[in-house]
Amino acid sequence: MAINEKHCTPCEGGTPPLKEQDEDKLMNEIEEWELNREGTHTLQKKFTFDNFKEAMEFVKKVADLANEENHHPDMHISYNKVIIELTTHKIDGLSENDFILASKIDNLQTQPTGAS
Repeated sequence: MAINEKHCTPCEGGTPPLKEQDEDKLMNEIEEWELNREGTHTLQKKFTFDNFKEAMEFVKKVADLANEENHHPDMHISYNKVIIELTTHKIDGLSENDFILASKIDNLQTQPTGAS
């Protein structure tokens, strides 16, 4: 099953974060995300839009998706730029959920305006 067809599942405290070799495999399933392994492992991607309104519409779509998946990213907004950072705080590192949400966020970018 493709990563974007999966759904996030709740992580329990005490569950170990992904091993680096598992992160590397899952990186092949998402595009243009940066993997940061300094300290707590995170995924990060910057999205650029034509204006503030488009950036905020995207943020709203990401927020709706995050609520559906019950996995919430950190988002940083600066006029027409949105930086999304994913990590699983309960396990202090990356889980498969982070890669699932990254893939689904990328799919939001390919949907026409007004699509859900």
